Amino acid sequence: MALSRNNHQPSLPQGIIFDCDGTLADTMPLHWRAWQVIASRHQFRFPQDRFYALGGVPSRDILKMLSEEQGLPMDHLAVAREKEAEYRPLIAQVEPINTVVGVAREHYGRIPLAVASGGTRKIIEQVLEHLGIRPLFAAIVTSEDVVNQKPAPDIFLEAARRIGVPPQFCRAYEDTDLGMRAIRAAGMEAVDVREMLVMRDA
Repeated sequence: MALSRNNHQPSLPQGIIFDCDGTLADTMPLHWRAWQVIASRHQFRFPQDRFYALGGVPSRDILKMLSEEQGLPMDHLAVAREKEAEYRPLIAQVEPINTVVGVAREHYGRIPLAVASGGTRKIIEQVLEHLGIRPLFAAIVTSEDVVNQKPAPDIFLEAARRIGVPPQFCRAYEDTDLGMRAIRAAGMEAVDVREMLVMRDA
């Protein structure tokens, strides 16, 4: 497991914060399916490698970026709602990432846990409820709760505030480079879920 620890941080955290998509929940292939429908409908380019690189960035921000880059007039908020509507029926197919969910279950009731996601509250709540893990988390922070999105640290700092644990005593789990940058910028211990899963499958 890849840890990024500041020297002043304890070996055992006082609070743990989890990203959702690609960290607790295996949602990314399903999100990609929804994105393909929307890209075809609105005739914009969004390669799969870039989709994964932008994991954690809200759909509305991605659409605004693509619109500006490709000179394609678009109501990015309306199209983001369309993308969410395409994704919502797929939630029934979401599977847990058991390695990470196991960490949450292990610490539940011992230290406070939170979710910090670039998704929307309605969707993230539905995913967590579908997986049966919503009660594990004392706080859910989404893209709607902060102005500056990942890789800014704001969403992780807000999650720490809501569970009442100073950032330097928090550990956070992520599956993207942008998410890892956000955790480190918040001064927290960072765990790269991708490396956990590689170790599991080795």
